[in-house]
Amino acid sequence: MGEPLKTFVGGAEVDVPNSIPDIRATLPEERREEFDRAINDAGVSEIQAVMRHWMLEAVPDPEAEKILDRLAQDEAERRTVA
Repeated sequence: MGEPLKTFVGGAEVDVPNSIPDIRATLPEERREEFDRAINDAGVSEIQAVMRHWMLEAVPDPEAEKILDRLAQDEAERRTVA
């Protein structure tokens, strides 16, 4: 395996899990079955995107979640008005 991946969450540098066992171990127990299905169902051309998705999910970022929630609300309101 290569260099460990890092990102910043709330201004602090954190490790990002970058292997199937590490991602699985980092996820909450209730999400692991869905992770297993996604990994097992992914084909060769999809596995990188699936891994990337779950890597990010394994490292929650509350600030980013607030922004995404606000954007989703704004979009829902825009569609209601239109």
